[in-house]
Amino acid sequence: MRIKSFAAADKSRARVNIITLGCAKNVVDSEHIGAQLAAAGREVIYDTDEPAAVVILNTCGFIGDAKEESVNTILAAAARRTNGDIERLYVMGCLSQRYADELRAEIPEVDGWFGARTIDDVVRALDAEWREELATTRLLSTPPHYAYLKIGEGCNWNCAFCAIPLIRGRHRSRPVEQLVEEARNLAAKGVKELIVIAQDTTFYGVDLYGERRLAHLLRELCRVEGIEWVRLHYTYPAGFPDDVIEAIATEPKICKYIDIPLQHISDSQLSSMRRGITTAETRALIERLRAAIPGIAIRTTLIVGYPGETDADFVELVDFVRETRFDRLGVFPYSEEEGTAAARLADDVPSEVKEQRIETIMQLQARISFDNNVRREGAVEHVIIDRREGEFYVARSQYDSPEVDQEILIPVGDTKCRLRPGTFHAVRITAAEEYDLYGEII
Repeated sequence: MRIKSFAAADKSRARVNIITLGCAKNVVDSEHIGAQLAAAGREVIYDTDEPAAVVILNTCGFIGDAKEESVNTILAAAARRTNGDIERLYVMGCLSQRYADELRAEIPEVDGWFGARTIDDVVRALDAEWREELATTRLLSTPPHYAYLKIGEGCNWNCAFCAIPLIRGRHRSRPVEQLVEEARNLAAKGVKELIVIAQDTTFYGVDLYGERRLAHLLRELCRVEGIEWVRLHYTYPAGFPDDVIEAIATEPKICKYIDIPLQHISDSQLSSMRRGITTAETRALIERLRAAIPGIAIRTTLIVGYPGETDADFVELVDFVRETRFDRLGVFPYSEEEGTAAARLADDVPSEVKEQRIETIMQLQARISFDNNVRREGAVEHVIIDRREGEFYVARSQYDSPEVDQEILIPVGDTKCRLRPGTFHAVRITAAEEYDLYGEII
């Protein structure tokens, strides 16, 4: 496809708007692109309606709803491209990786289609050079006090329902030295909290070093001056490394929090999903985590309505949620993804049953969350201020990740001084709701 020459005649024409859909891994890709373009003299903005000559859409292609959102966003931008509101439109990311040929035929208004594995090509399409010396530099789109650190790409697990290996390829780790340098650069920008992400963080290092090195990496990140919290996301449960548990337990900077998507508990469902773990092993892992790290907040995600999920499987899942009392939990209906092993199975659970099962678990989890929060009333917790919203300062403890978990609301009128985002304070929990807490500065 012929790419038009880009001439920055005025400020709006020199501006690039990067719109990111999907997960935090896409956020990191967009921020790397932003840094490269800014170094080339472009003004980069994120997800705004301000005039911009160029729009880059970083899309998600993981599940049906995400794909629909991505397509609708592309169509809306294509209409603006046709109307002359923008000069160039580029689409990248997971949706483009999977469906570039079909999308190119259906939406010719797009100037360039790029996948999820070659973000450097997006920079070059804007007549800019990809500079390797900037590989650890980011132009943040998050609030300046926290940032995601993507430590690897791709996944080797090949779960039956998941299209990520088809989109992102096999697991590829980034070297420890490069990640530590990126963490130092982020800290120099004022980042206090690093959120470590990958398709599977526990597999980190196998391809580079011949063994899992996540625990070593976490300890190295804790040595970066200016970083006060290190938070771990997207940990795969099968073969969970014991040294990672030890690192969380012993390193003061590592949040006593873990995101560990379990998906189900029934042996028959876990086997069909190709999760590589059994019911007994799952329960034992949770026991190990809680025994080694008292008070750890465990976040998980579950899938209901997967092919073959019986009433008995679902009852077992509900009982598991009731007994385990997760701190954070999300539930998703099974969505068939072409090319996956599960797509060859009959999608035999009706959509209304899937929705009923989601409602049942989320009602149970709401009660569990409320009970957990009530037990925190009166406790004094170390929190970070995220922002001011109306008459409240919005804060989080180490037990909550930004954007996905609950928050602690501190009345502005009860504070004696202005609380700046990114600062840490001691807060006493004064009241609890299902998914939020209230507190006061002490």
